[in-house]
Amino acid sequence: MSKYNYLKVFFDGGSRGNPGPSAIGAVIYDDSGRRIGELSEYIGKYTNNVAEYMALEKVLEYIEKLEAPKLILLTDSTLVHNQIKKLWKIKDKKILDIYLKLTGRLSKYGTVDLRLIPREENREADKLVNKALDSKEFKYDRESNISFGEIED
Repeated sequence: MSKYNYLKVFFDGGSRGNPGPSAIGAVIYDDSGRRIGELSEYIGKYTNNVAEYMALEKVLEYIEKLEAPKLILLTDSTLVHNQIKKLWKIKDKKILDIYLKLTGRLSKYGTVDLRLIPREENREADKLVNKALDSKEFKYDRESNISFGEIED
């Protein structure tokens, strides 16, 4: 028996520059409208389109353990919405790779209701994207030449 009848998830991905520093954000609600989780994560340097797809990928990873047979997924990305629903072709190899993983995960749910919403209705997820990007901008993320490891003494 499932813990929830369905989950309702608002998700977003974005980059500053195209490609540029990218992040994802999502807010997860249960079937009674109670907020049960959120994601706000810096993901590296990607295009905006890839960041949008990676947001959905991270959401699906996160909610796997929440035991719900149905999903309502809300995005303001016309690209993600139309490509996942097979209304538009996928021409980018990186996006195709993510798409194939996503469709495998999405097929495990009894019903997936993917909805395209106006950007104004996705403000919470967008704020979480910007929160992750803002926190990353103040960190030094260049490679290190230090050889870290453990030494037995």
